[in-house]
Amino acid sequence: MSCSPSQSSAAAAAAYGCCQRILLASTSLPATGRPARLGLKLRSTHSLQIRNRRFVCQAMTETEPDGDGNGDEEKEELGDDASSPSVDSVTQENGSAESETNADNTKDETVNTEPLSSSDTVQNIDGDATPASDAQENVEVVDVAVGSPLPGMKQQLDESVRIPKATIDILKDQVFGFDTFFVTSQEPYEGGILFKGNLRGQPAKSYEKITNRLQNKFGDQYKLFLLINPEDDKPVAVVVPRQTLQPETTAVPEWFAAASFGVVTIFTLLLRNVPLLQDNLLSTFDNLELLKDGVYGALVTAAIIGVHEIAHILAARDTGIKLAVPYFVPSWQIGSFGAITRIVNIVRNREDLLKVAAAGPLAGFSLGFVLLLLGFILPPSDGLGLVIDPAVFHESFLVGGLAKLILGDALKEGTKLSINPLVLWAWAGLLINAINSIPAGELDGGRIAFAMWGRKISSRISSLAIGLLGISALFNDVAFYWVVLIFFLQRGPISPLSEEITEPENNYISIGVAILLFGLLVCLPYPFPFDPSQLTDFDL
Repeated sequence: MSCSPSQSSAAAAAAYGCCQRILLASTSLPATGRPARLGLKLRSTHSLQIRNRRFVCQAMTETEPDGDGNGDEEKEELGDDASSPSVDSVTQENGSAESETNADNTKDETVNTEPLSSSDTVQNIDGDATPASDAQENVEVVDVAVGSPLPGMKQQLDESVRIPKATIDILKDQVFGFDTFFVTSQEPYEGGILFKGNLRGQPAKSYEKITNRLQNKFGDQYKLFLLINPEDDKPVAVVVPRQTLQPETTAVPEWFAAASFGVVTIFTLLLRNVPLLQDNLLSTFDNLELLKDGVYGALVTAAIIGVHEIAHILAARDTGIKLAVPYFVPSWQIGSFGAITRIVNIVRNREDLLKVAAAGPLAGFSLGFVLLLLGFILPPSDGLGLVIDPAVFHESFLVGGLAKLILGDALKEGTKLSINPLVLWAWAGLLINAINSIPAGELDGGRIAFAMWGRKISSRISSLAIGLLGISALFNDVAFYWVVLIFFLQRGPISPLSEEITEPENNYISIGVAILLFGLLVCLPYPFPFDPSQLTDFDL
């Protein structure tokens, strides 16, 4: 076949496009002693219609006698799997160039006249073509940042759990979309991928759509988080392998450790309600029979703590949150610091976290406040009661205000007062709930602040609260032990929620704010004198 545009047949016109590509690639052909001639090799099946096929041009060298311009052309069959209209072509033998074609089959035929590139296809002898870019993608290595993309999340990381690049492309192109989260960039980490972009629609609905697509594509292999980037306060999506989120195991069974702490807490609750043993703790083991005098006080305080924990459990069951075994923390000053309860699974959203975190203090404050009122109103059962100095009520704004409101003129500094011991027992229960409502770390108050105002604002409030509590520790031993406990066990940060963008409903936010304010009233001192006439003798 002669590669000249002067031929009038349609087959020659089609071949001319291939010749254009051969001529552009001919500069790479080696020079020999004789001029080299380019031959075009085409293949087609004459009797069958070819589907999903296109012509491939190949440059060949052929030696000719000097001065002979009428050399022969060779043809070789080459296959390709790209699509092209069907054509009829003739087979050329013994160097003779013949071409027969049907005009109806060739009038819609198009030929690509772009230069051939060695990176376009990789072709084997059977005619199969494989894109070179696919071969490179299989061995492409993605650089990842060290650590986890999730704040406060402990992941089990190793190279086997890294997300491959092909999966990242599927996540970006097929799982996320214009209707949910439009990805603009991604940051690979050892523990997952952080996607930055623009959130579309309501966060809760978008999260549900993306989660369904992720489930359809990969099953339960990956977990999605929709968070707020603290750097620019914009939404980010994080995808991590679920196997990295497996809970850690402990050397000592939780039930055994919790039971041990519980036994010690019962002892300190009894000890706290026996004034004779408070003055000399070392004499407790020589006078264990005196502990029975503290049974009633221990039962009241334990009831308030127990209602607190039961409310947590009921709210967690209602929202699908799993709680670990509570660890009751003993305290020789007030009997107990309450309980530390871990959240085992991943919380769905901020409203669910607020429900669980607020349920405990709400129940504990309610029971404690009712018992406190009864203690001020009811006379002592033995007719004598407990004799105290009224100045003790200055330690709490709430208790001091109620004492002034109910007792009136009977409440004077420097004048001994007999009260129902239920006042002190209920006060201890209120104080335990109040210190757990401080908006710091992973305390109930810290979780409430996180659920209402988000991670960034709550972390600042937590730092401020711990700082103020540290200053208070210089003057109060309860504050000292509590700030140490928070720093080593409860300082956080709070583990990420599945979807942290949607804010809770206003009624739940109102309850959360009320709990924080009520706890503040319990902890703050009462600064006003009970008897204005003794103002000069009043010593703060």
